[in-house]
Amino acid sequence: MQAKKRIFYRTKEAFKQKKRLIAPLMGFPGVELIGTNIKLAQQNYGLHYKAIKALADTFVPDIVFTLMDLSVEANALGMYTLFPREEPAAVPKSKFDIEEVKKLRKINISFDTRVNGYIETMKLMSVGLPEENLKGSYVTGPYTLASLIMGAIEAIKATKWQPDSLHKLCDLTTEKIQEYINLLISVGAEIICILEPSASMLGPNQFREFSIPYIKHIIKSCKYSEIDIIYHGCGDTMHLIDEIATSGVNGISLDSKEAGIDLLEVAKKVPENVVIMGNVNPTKTMLYGTTEDVQEEVMQIMDNMKGYPNFILSTGCDLPQETPRKNIEIFMRTAREYNF
Repeated sequence: MQAKKRIFYRTKEAFKQKKRLIAPLMGFPGVELIGTNIKLAQQNYGLHYKAIKALADTFVPDIVFTLMDLSVEANALGMYTLFPREEPAAVPKSKFDIEEVKKLRKINISFDTRVNGYIETMKLMSVGLPEENLKGSYVTGPYTLASLIMGAIEAIKATKWQPDSLHKLCDLTTEKIQEYINLLISVGAEIICILEPSASMLGPNQFREFSIPYIKHIIKSCKYSEIDIIYHGCGDTMHLIDEIATSGVNGISLDSKEAGIDLLEVAKKVPENVVIMGNVNPTKTMLYGTTEDVQEEVMQIMDNMKGYPNFILSTGCDLPQETPRKNIEIFMRTAREYNF
C-alpha cells in the first residue's frame, strides 16, 4: 500500500480547523539570524543546522527546509563551483563532453563532503526540531542538473539537435539525484522539493520529453516511502502546470504573480490531492516592501485561495538573506490571524 502523505493530510486538517499551513521558503535569513555567512553555512553543517533551527524557533513555520542550493549534486559530480561568502554557491559554465557521462556514472556521491554536509544537517533537523515541523530538503531537478553540467544554452539547443545526448545526460542526473534522495530519506527527511528552474524555459513538448519523464521516475522510485515530493519551478510555469499537476507530485511550489503565475487558474487545474504552495513575491514584497505591503499581499492571496483546501501559503522562491525580520514576522502573523 502506498505510504500516507503527511503534507496533504496536514493541509486538509488545518483547513477543517479554518487554518492554513504557513511555509515561506526561507533559509538564507537564518544565516543572518546567527551572524554567519552563506559560504560557511553551506559548508559547515553545524552552522547550517543552527541557521535552520533559528528560523524554526523565531518564526515557527509549519515546514522547514534546508538551505536552497542548486550546486550540491553538480559539485559532487566534479563540476567547477564558486563559493562566494554572501551568495549561494554557483556552477558557472565550463567545457563538457557527453563522453564524460561514463566517468560521471562511476562517481559515488554518497562520499562527497558537501552531500554529506546536507545529510548531516537533515539528520540534526530530524532529531532536533519539533515533530510539528515538517522537515524538507531540496534537490536539483534532472533537467536543471543536466543544464548545469552541459550549459543552459547548450541544453536548450540539445533538445532539438542532440536529443539522444541530452537524454543520456538526464538518465545520469536522475540516477544521482535519486541516490541523494535515498540518503536524505534515510536520515529523516519528510519532504523533498525538486528544484527545476531551467525547465521553465522549455516549451510543453520539450518539457514532456526532457523533464517530466525523469521527474516521474523519481516519484515512482519514492512511491512506497513516506516522503512527499514537491515540484518547484522558478519563473512562469503556467504553460507546464497540466503536466506537473498530473505527474504524481504531492505538491507544486509556484513563483510570484509578477513572474506570471495566476494561483486561481492553477487551482482550477490541479487535482484536489495535490497541494499548491505560493506565492508572495520574495524580492519586491518581502525584501523591498514595507510591512503594509507584505500584509496586503498575504491577505490578497489568502482571500483568493479561500475556497481551496489544498493551499499552503508560501513565498514564490527562497527569501534573500537580507529580508527584513519584521517582514517575515508580519507574513507569519497575518497568515496565522487570517479569518476564514
